[in-house]
Amino acid sequence: MSSRWMKRMAVRARQFEEFAVDVVYDRRDSNAGVKALGGLMLCLSFVFDGIVRLRCWLYHQRIFRNQPLGVPVVVVGNLTVGGTGKTPIVEKFARSLALRGRHVAILSRGYKSRAEPAHRRLWRWISHGEDPPPKVVSDGQNVLLDSAEAGDEPFMLARNLPGVVVLVAKNRVKAGQYAIRKFGSDILLLDDGFQYLSLRGQLNLLLVDKTNPFGNHHLLPRGILREPIGHLRRASYVFITKSDGQADDELRQTIRQHHPEVEVIECAHRPTYLQSLNNGGQRRPLEDLRGRRVAAFSGIAMPESFEKILRQLGAEIVHNKRFLDHHRFTPEELERFCQRASDARADFIITTEKDAVRLPADMAPPVPLYYLRLEIEILSGDHDFDAAVSRICFPRGEYRQSRPPFPAETEEFGDE
Repeated sequence: MSSRWMKRMAVRARQFEEFAVDVVYDRRDSNAGVKALGGLMLCLSFVFDGIVRLRCWLYHQRIFRNQPLGVPVVVVGNLTVGGTGKTPIVEKFARSLALRGRHVAILSRGYKSRAEPAHRRLWRWISHGEDPPPKVVSDGQNVLLDSAEAGDEPFMLARNLPGVVVLVAKNRVKAGQYAIRKFGSDILLLDDGFQYLSLRGQLNLLLVDKTNPFGNHHLLPRGILREPIGHLRRASYVFITKSDGQADDELRQTIRQHHPEVEVIECAHRPTYLQSLNNGGQRRPLEDLRGRRVAAFSGIAMPESFEKILRQLGAEIVHNKRFLDHHRFTPEELERFCQRASDARADFIITTEKDAVRLPADMAPPVPLYYLRLEIEILSGDHDFDAAVSRICFPRGEYRQSRPPFPAETEEFGDE
């Protein structure tokens, strides 16, 4: 009885979470429940807005200090939660820097990674013990942790970037010091670090999703903004991601309104191939999707983008399932989905690369299972991504200091 009640409560909690996420993204038709929850979220958004502005002001006034580490720090982040296609850009930057002979370390907070047990944290607080060292996802030679321990994105980066160190820690100042001391890193990539003001970044690369730039323009929890739109003035460069190549004058005007002199680079997330998960690592060309019946599932912030790509490639989606971002799939959920895919006579099951890292290695579905590999293509601002990296990180053959994080009012954030 107790076990059944717990399962029922877990289902209801997950359903409410899904409902709340739909309200944040305005995916639900307006009704009494949507209005009530939306109104409560809006009130909390005003509170969150005040806290965010106060925190940034404290760093701006140097009451809170950001710490330099003595090596270049490239910050890649966004103003919104999830969905900007950040991981492929971090990967591309890290690879390009490594090919130029730099010793790159990626610092991540490891969102949804396995946390330290509460009793250990409590004992360390009581005993004034030192924080544990960062989790080493990759030492540049070997991938040492799985996605559950490291988090989805750090594991993906570690797997795709041999020769690049990947560390996970909440305190990324200490993680950066560890990377320099332990691995000799001479350039740090701060993944999802636009709001991490404790570490001084010389370059702030801000990503803006063209398909949903700023949501409904509300801050969390009513909208998807982590900071007011005006804070994009801290960006050294703005990357418009998921572009279709068509001009969006309104978006560019919004960016220019808040940061007139910032350079804007437009890029697309191009599908490149299908990677098998249960057929010996076989790759298939994208043309194999044309005219095929596919079952799709994803646990990402913006599943609409993934589904749109499949349709553009000519696939017919005969069964589709959306999970919450970073959802950990249960065996029962996967079995149920695979059965429905089989019942729908799907030719393939397709998921995203980020979701693929959370699937069990011994999964044996009745339908061939693949993930869709995406890579970055520069559409404007440079002729290719390597040229962008060279110009941004190595202007005139050497690294230079970029604009300070708060360029509008003060020069106090320059290197001391």
